[in-house]
Formats: sequence, structure tokens, C-alpha cells
Amino acid sequence: MLNAITREVSPSIQHCQLTHLTRKSIDVEAARLQHSQYQRCLAKLGCDVHCLPVEPDLPDSVFVEDTAVVLDELAVITRPGPESRRPETASVAKALKPHRELRPIESPGTIEGGDVMQIGKKLFVGLSGRTNAVGIEQLRAHVLPLGYTVEGVELKGCLHLKTAVCPVASNTLLINRAWIDTGAFADMELIDMDPSEPFGANALWVGQAVIYPLAYSATQKRMEDRGIIVATVDASELAKAEGGVTCCSLIFNG
Repeated sequence: MLNAITREVSPSIQHCQLTHLTRKSIDVEAARLQHSQYQRCLAKLGCDVHCLPVEPDLPDSVFVEDTAVVLDELAVITRPGPESRRPETASVAKALKPHRELRPIESPGTIEGGDVMQIGKKLFVGLSGRTNAVGIEQLRAHVLPLGYTVEGVELKGCLHLKTAVCPVASNTLLINRAWIDTGAFADMELIDMDPSEPFGANALWVGQAVIYPLAYSATQKRMEDRGIIVATVDASELAKAEGGVTCCSLIFNG
């Protein structure tokens, strides 16, 4: 059984952190409806969904992926880049404690889960505005004894590693080459997002399908042409908060 931790959309999401996007009005009720559809999609694909209570004073708190890196052996509780996001980790750590041994990222290290992509026993970590070299070294120290390797990846023009690249099938990545050096993925099959959809590389592979934003139909077709099953969700309101489909859940084996 796959577990999925999610969190309700905060009523203060309009005040979310933004790095690469211009602030637009977010319809909170529409965002909540879209988030509910997303959770139903997770359940349909075999996840046991545990939704944490709303955090009214934490605008970005729906994006639970950034608060932890969950492996089969342990969970690393992150230290997000913006100070305003750091209180988000406490309730996620409490939810994970029954399932995993917990290890922290400590000051001056920062890591956000959106910058960490696991492929087998290898962790690719984006060197972004939210994740620094000290945080990466702390992560490496936690996971190296368990047989994992950690490789830093340079980014440009995007928020997180998973804004630019995500796994969508075995040994297959969906990628935006403009935002990331492909050299780290030389031994993997790459599917390029459609040039008209620069944010189309963010996708969530769950079981036998990929959860994917409805807005990126051209890139969706590229995946389907490669035999990938795509389950679409409307993620348009959360996208205004610089969030993608990976951001809204922490998925791990039970």
C-alpha cells in the first residue's frame, strides 16, 4: 500500500512565496475543489490518503512535498529556504513519525523536497534558491550509510528540480532542457515537454499512471505516444502559487 500525506489549502494562500511568477489572484474555493480532485486521483491510483488539517497562517502549507524526503528506511525532515515556511515541518514530522525514523536538516543547511528526485538508490538534488550545498551535504550524511548516493544538479530559471524534470516511467524522465543540464541523466530515456508548455515537466508517477495537469495537453500527448497512462487533474489555481502536482503530496511505501 502506498501512503500519501496531503494538507488542506490554506485560506492565506494568496500570500504564498513566489520566485519566478507574477502574483495573480487565487480563488481559494476553486483551489480547494481542485485539491480534492487531486486527492481523489491519488486514492484511485492506490494511495491511502491522509490529509492534514489546514494551517491558516501558513500560506504555502498545501505544498507538503517540500517538508520531507521520505525513503524506505527513514524520513529526512527538511529546512525550507524561506523562514516563513519552516513552521510547516512540525506537523508533517508528527504525521511521519509512526512510519519512519526521522532525521533533521539543520541550520545553516536548507533543502526543500521539491528539489529531491529519487531514482532507485540515487538522489538527484537541485541546487536552487531554496536548497543549498550545506543542506545537500547533510542529506548525504543521512543517507550514505543506507547505500544511497547524492548528486547535486545545477538549475536555472525555475523554482525546484522537479519543476524541470520528473520520472514518468521506469528509466524515463519528462524534462525541460532549458532549465537543467541533462548530463546527469545520460543513461536515462528523456521525453521533452512541448516547447509551448515550459512548466509541463512537472508530473507525478504513481503506480501505473502519471498524475498530470490538464493545462499541458501537448506534453500529455507526447507521454501517451510513448505508452504512458496519464490521469489529468485541474491544477490551475495552485499553479498560480508556483505549485505543481508533485508538490501537494508526500508518497511513500507503507
